[in-house]
Amino acid sequence: MHPDHHRAGLLRYLAVALLARLAEEGMAVAVVLLALDRTGGAAQGAFVLTAWMAPHVLAAPLVGTLAGRTRRPRLFHMAALGGFAAAIAALALLTGRAPAPVTLTVAVIGGSCGPVVSGGLSGLIVALIPAGPPRDRAYALDAAVYNAASVTGPAVVSVVAGLWGPGPAMALLASVAMVAAGLAPGLFPGHRRSDARPPRRGPAPDASRSGPAAGLSDPAAGLTAVLRVRELRAITAATCLAFVGIGGLTTTTVLLAAHRGHPGSGGVLMTAFAAGALAGSLAVARWKPGLSTQLMATTALLGTGVALAGAALVPWPAAVMALFVLAGLCDGPLLTATLRIRADHAPTDVRAQVFTLGAGLKITAAACGAGLAGLAATLPPSALLLGIATLQLTAALLHALLLTPGRRPTPTAPTITGAATSTQRPRTPR
Repeated sequence: MHPDHHRAGLLRYLAVALLARLAEEGMAVAVVLLALDRTGGAAQGAFVLTAWMAPHVLAAPLVGTLAGRTRRPRLFHMAALGGFAAAIAALALLTGRAPAPVTLTVAVIGGSCGPVVSGGLSGLIVALIPAGPPRDRAYALDAAVYNAASVTGPAVVSVVAGLWGPGPAMALLASVAMVAAGLAPGLFPGHRRSDARPPRRGPAPDASRSGPAAGLSDPAAGLTAVLRVRELRAITAATCLAFVGIGGLTTTTVLLAAHRGHPGSGGVLMTAFAAGALAGSLAVARWKPGLSTQLMATTALLGTGVALAGAALVPWPAAVMALFVLAGLCDGPLLTATLRIRADHAPTDVRAQVFTLGAGLKITAAACGAGLAGLAATLPPSALLLGIATLQLTAALLHALLLTPGRRPTPTAPTITGAATSTQRPRTPR
């Protein structure tokens, strides 16, 4: 296919991904504001968010299986994103008005579509962009889309809610998600039944690790691949541990700012972190670092941990701000590396499952971290931030240890990657 077609396909993909993830990122803020506006308290909003996030890890294997086996990927992705949008619209009407079980049921249904947004879309890149530097750049831009949505989504919700109220803000998010659903069929131009799954590239994967029966009929096949493939196992374990800390970062940052006499600057620090992550992702897309994907992931975790530890120890607001930006700059390339590792090392027939499962596990880990931060809120905020930094450093060590082979590596890794690309061989999945 002509390079111009690939560029057009990438632009379509980035538009769909950005719109869907804007809705996802804004949802966390909008539903709490809506509950607070209608009930006078944030409790129902917190319960709705919990119900929204809880299905991610449970639904991810099933969603990945359906995405991998469907003969009509256009219809599948349009329906999943449409259900996601419809659930947001329903919650805009029901939150604070309908009985709690009804609202929570809708949140669970909408959250079950979430794995398509958080991981399933990223799994499409391998079929849209040819192997090599173009695909590496595509994953860096995809990571930038995640980070751009994390900055823009809450900001848009805050502005709209301030002007017209949280209800219209939720309605706007539903509209944005619905536009993404309408654009999704354009990701599969000229689709035929025989194109239902991404084409194999390179030698066929080891039959003991993949295959139609394993990948398409067994929802647990993705988990099996994550556990068996060393690179997948390492990045999944490391990022989940790191995200236990990242999940508690918002609460900790707000507490730290208040403790140091700047109660309004917690959100500013998180914006600085998100902006740094966006810049880091764009930098990887623009200037290819001279690191292997594995080393990029380990270095990113180390850098994030060191920067957050510094922010916990220094008392000067300007220095803390700079360190949060630095932590974000290090965190951005981690997502790029994670996406590339998953794409390169997941067996072809379970690639969609690996992407959705990995994203679901990280979201669940972040939810656990948020809960732990709430339980530990009485501790000194600096100690909490040091704990989060320690988790990043421990995750870096864990990633390096899990990548260390117990014996000489066998030649199965290139077989699983199918199309390992770029300067390093073999490449590791996200």
